[in-house]
Amino acid sequence: MANNNAEFFEALQLLQKEKGIDGDYLLEKIRAAIVLAVKKDFGGKENIAVIMEPSTGEFSVSLRKTVVEEVLDPDEEMLPEEAVRYSKKAKVGDVVEIKLETKQFGRIAAQTAKHVIRQGIREAERGQKFLEFQRHNQELVTALVTRVDPKTGAATVEIGKSEAVLPKTEQVGDEVLREGMRVKVYVVDVKDGEKGPRVLISRTHPGLVKRLFEMQVPEIFDGTVEIKAVSREAGSRTKLAVLAHDENVDAVGACIGAKGVRVAEIVEELGGEKVDIIEYSEEPEKFIAAALAPAKVVSVEVDPDGAKACRATVPDAQLSLAIGNKGQNARLAAKLTGWKIDIRPESGFYGEDEE
Repeated sequence: MANNNAEFFEALQLLQKEKGIDGDYLLEKIRAAIVLAVKKDFGGKENIAVIMEPSTGEFSVSLRKTVVEEVLDPDEEMLPEEAVRYSKKAKVGDVVEIKLETKQFGRIAAQTAKHVIRQGIREAERGQKFLEFQRHNQELVTALVTRVDPKTGAATVEIGKSEAVLPKTEQVGDEVLREGMRVKVYVVDVKDGEKGPRVLISRTHPGLVKRLFEMQVPEIFDGTVEIKAVSREAGSRTKLAVLAHDENVDAVGACIGAKGVRVAEIVEELGGEKVDIIEYSEEPEKFIAAALAPAKVVSVEVDPDGAKACRATVPDAQLSLAIGNKGQNARLAAKLTGWKIDIRPESGFYGEDEE
């Protein structure tokens, strides 16, 4: 049996290595499986001891019975004359361990154990996967593209030892993903489903840009500069509102970096997506005016009724810049600030465009 035990623990070690399953977790599952199997054959009581010690190679299964003068429950009690067969000095009140040979479980018990172990391993893998993804929740991770569905364009990616799917809708614009590519993805959410963890990953989520800036800008990472808001139309343009908690630090400058090097690296990672970095302000007028960059804003009038609506006036020549291509600049500014923005030219007329 000793040799078998060694083999058993070696097999466990191998499982731990290959599947990345925590050894203690696996032992616990196997212990529970054996207890379950023994219970089926021996009265279903809680008097089962399973010892598994990888360090010493000990593996034993025993039934524990109390020595009594009168047996009321033969599953958990035994008479002294029976007890001495297992422990020579057994007396009333002692607990005696009856070692079981594995073959005593019977074929059904062994099958049960096998099944539960298999199930346990599956559960362990699921649990590990869930924990691994949970650790990365709302974080940026590097994923390896392992497969791209030619029909749907969905990419299967590997994150650590687990797989996830990046749907076409969560991919950026025209980018083409190929097998073997490494891409940064943002883990939007992790749910524990019946078939294992479901992880939602994205390359279009504003959180991706936020995390890229945290990685690239030490002042954001250490909390000196805070990202207050992000609005994004992936593959095209992102607006980022930042605020410095130290008056000696220029929040926008820190994000742009010397000669624009910090923002340039992020733009490259985003495949050329434009990034506007603006200063956040508690004053809506200031914040809205900044959010409409690169357009210059003459004035911002806030709706006196308290509805989050305003009118932004811009020089006539800057009108199309403020609105942006297909209204994108105005749309992103509204999303960034949370305000409804009505953009008007300084002359008060839209001119020929109005027709």
